[in-house]
Amino acid sequence: MAEELDYEALPSDASLGVNMLAGALAGITEHAVMFPIDSIKTRMQVFATSPAAVYTGIGNAFTRISSTEGMRALWRGVSSVILGAGPAHAVHFGTYEAIKELAGGNAAGNQWLATSLAGASATIASDALMNPFDVIKQRMQVHQSEFRSVFTALQVVYQKEGLSAFYISYPTTLTMSVPFTAVQFTVYEHMKKLLNPSCSYSPVTHMIAGGMAGGVAAGVTTPLDVAKTLLQTRGTSHDPEIRRVGGMLDAFRIIWRRDGIRGFGRGMSPRILTHMPSNALCWLSYEFFKVAIREQ
Repeated sequence: MAEELDYEALPSDASLGVNMLAGALAGITEHAVMFPIDSIKTRMQVFATSPAAVYTGIGNAFTRISSTEGMRALWRGVSSVILGAGPAHAVHFGTYEAIKELAGGNAAGNQWLATSLAGASATIASDALMNPFDVIKQRMQVHQSEFRSVFTALQVVYQKEGLSAFYISYPTTLTMSVPFTAVQFTVYEHMKKLLNPSCSYSPVTHMIAGGMAGGVAAGVTTPLDVAKTLLQTRGTSHDPEIRRVGGMLDAFRIIWRRDGIRGFGRGMSPRILTHMPSNALCWLSYEFFKVAIREQ
């Protein structure tokens, strides 16, 4: 019998190309599967002026959107995610593995500092690529969106608001994503070693560790995600104050003044519900594709 593949040893010797391709496939899988819940999260975070766009929870939002707008409305904008997620996740995982190796994260023991540094570096690089796609996605997700095509949305937003519209939320995205990714990778690596100290091939371990890491990171960073959504959808708002919002601090002030502390938790439930299974699927897919590609 052939010697069993040392699954957990792969990160230390897998090529950059393998890590990037595995990451791209994992990213597309993750975002596409959980997209309807992400659409609900976006709508719950937006300060809507129409009573038809105010939702009391995930179930209420799902029922009302599907019955009044059709199930397709929950998938509007998914093409933007698919276009951006592949390249962005390729950069993300490629950067993560490269920095992790350079920082000594593949050495024995719980190298939390190295994995946190690698995760943060990966996020800075991938978010620069993904941010414009995320803006278009949310413009298409909102209630009564005028856009049905990614390229139409891209053209109209650029013509009306300029290039800055695609990066107005980038500082907020980084402020959110760097700690999100650092927490996610740190919790993931810790849980993986705790649940599977022998480092044997265990997809279940990756699913559990990935899901827990995603849930913790999503909950901690929800306030920043609310601010990011406000910035990215400002061009669709009929509220003059929201249309003029200039950055993260402005967004925080608006959220606090209008909804108090509760406002910073808007959409937390669908955000956690999205990230737990999507992160579990992402890590499972990433590790699987990494093995599958190397065996070819």
